[in-house]
Amino acid sequence: MRVVHIKNPQQRDACLARLCAEAYGQDAGLTPLATFAGTLGVLVKQEAARVLALVDDRSRPVALALLVLDEVGSSMTVMLLADLDGEGVTRPAERLVAELALKAPLRVDAVGPEQEARFREAGITRWLDGKAGVRIGLGPKHPAASVAELPRALTFDEASVIQSFKRDRALFDDYKARFVRGLESFPATL
Repeated sequence: MRVVHIKNPQQRDACLARLCAEAYGQDAGLTPLATFAGTLGVLVKQEAARVLALVDDRSRPVALALLVLDEVGSSMTVMLLADLDGEGVTRPAERLVAELALKAPLRVDAVGPEQEARFREAGITRWLDGKAGVRIGLGPKHPAASVAELPRALTFDEASVIQSFKRDRALFDDYKARFVRGLESFPATL
């Protein structure tokens, strides 16, 4: 098993499309497409987002993650995470988080006890209470000691992306085509 940072634009688009589809599911409306478009149109352009994969011994992707830098560039937040169909690989998303936490100043946000337990199993052992019941997990390399020391993760306004789709049909059609093309061309190996 190894972690791969997906830099090739076609592979990145394909992996991001698959990650959005897996993370949100089929009944999520425009959310997967808006996340795909906002990530590529804002965060990737600012070099603030990374798409990473855990690959098995035959270089097949078994888990995907989207990491986003914080405002000051001192840490990365797991924004999306998904298991893929990895035969013989147990809990690949947790393994990916565990690997990333060992190498980078990593932050995860858990919105319930199940998510927190999942990240605890991945080796995230420092936890802080965030707003609205969110629990914030910090990897061993994360420099913050309190919520007050946490810089905000960079993001985009999903509602604005959806509004831009409504105003600009060509933009919507372009991102939709890229999303579908990405799903269809998801790489068997990385």
